[in-house]
Amino acid sequence: MTTDTANLPVKNQTRRVAILLLFLLTASVALWLTRDRIAASWHPLHTQLWAVSWTRIVLAVVVINLCYVLRAARWAVLLSPTRKTTTLQMLPAQIIGFTAVAIFGRVADLARPYMIARRTHTAVTTQIAVYSMERTFDLAAAATLFSAALAFAPSSMPHHEAFAHTGVLSLAATVVLAAAAISIRVAGARLAVLAERLLRPIAPKLAPALAARMLDLQQGFRAITTFGEFAAAMSLSLSMWLGIASCYLLGATAFRATPQLATFSFSATMLILATGIGGGIVQLPIIGWFTQIALFATAMHTLFAVPVETATACATVIFCVNNLTVVPIGLLTAYLQGISLREMTRPTQNVVRSTVPM
Repeated sequence: MTTDTANLPVKNQTRRVAILLLFLLTASVALWLTRDRIAASWHPLHTQLWAVSWTRIVLAVVVINLCYVLRAARWAVLLSPTRKTTTLQMLPAQIIGFTAVAIFGRVADLARPYMIARRTHTAVTTQIAVYSMERTFDLAAAATLFSAALAFAPSSMPHHEAFAHTGVLSLAATVVLAAAAISIRVAGARLAVLAERLLRPIAPKLAPALAARMLDLQQGFRAITTFGEFAAAMSLSLSMWLGIASCYLLGATAFRATPQLATFSFSATMLILATGIGGGIVQLPIIGWFTQIALFATAMHTLFAVPVETATACATVIFCVNNLTVVPIGLLTAYLQGISLREMTRPTQNVVRSTVPM
């Protein structure tokens, strides 16, 4: 019995090696059988990659990292009624937090409120309220830009009429969202009780969680006591999302040898960005990288007739610029802050335990 137990790690390791070898063998056979097709596809893609404007890509990297500064400034504004702080104090948590999201998936986003609470010596619940507010401003800013971009899309854009109607509907939905935010600000507690009562028979686990999020939002909205704070947070949100959209646009137009991408419009960019937002809501560790790239490439190919190979290359560049360029900076920042990769996931578990009712 003891001998069998001792041999378990060896057996598991042997099994993993066998699975890896089988995978490599299967991939090698698949590549060999499709070598002619790959060669035919690589030649035009190789030509287009040589024509890529690396200046635009570098500029996109600079812009996306400036967006983290805007995020830090917005968090400082949202937190100011409770605790006065600075953009510089908020910046490390933003960089480390989005590095954790890139590596461990979207659930690691909850690490940011925990790190900021620890850094500012404030309650985690306070930071969760700020986090809820941050997401609300993100949604409002992205929806506003998306609606305006589609409503005023250029007539040369494919499917122009359908996209213009979508923009008008999205603008109406944004107005409804604003009305809902005002209602939560005024009567959040009553709405939370009503929502929990209506949802409990249908989704007993979701009902209390939704009610808790509505109360968090109300707490966050009440933290904004002046119009100046609201205007500052909204201006920073719009500026940040304009920056993110600019990174997508720079990444697309960097492929100058592809006419569909070289003449990419801002309206087209917002469609691709909306695809990324939708796909990023549930982002799995590592696997989410490839699903996001696949979504971008599919949208470019389907909506704008970009060749599949070029669309995949462009989608990879856009994803890496917007999601992965922060990783080396975040790892360096975490090292300087004395935070390990394992510790990046611990705050998420603590936040979930402190916010989910038992």
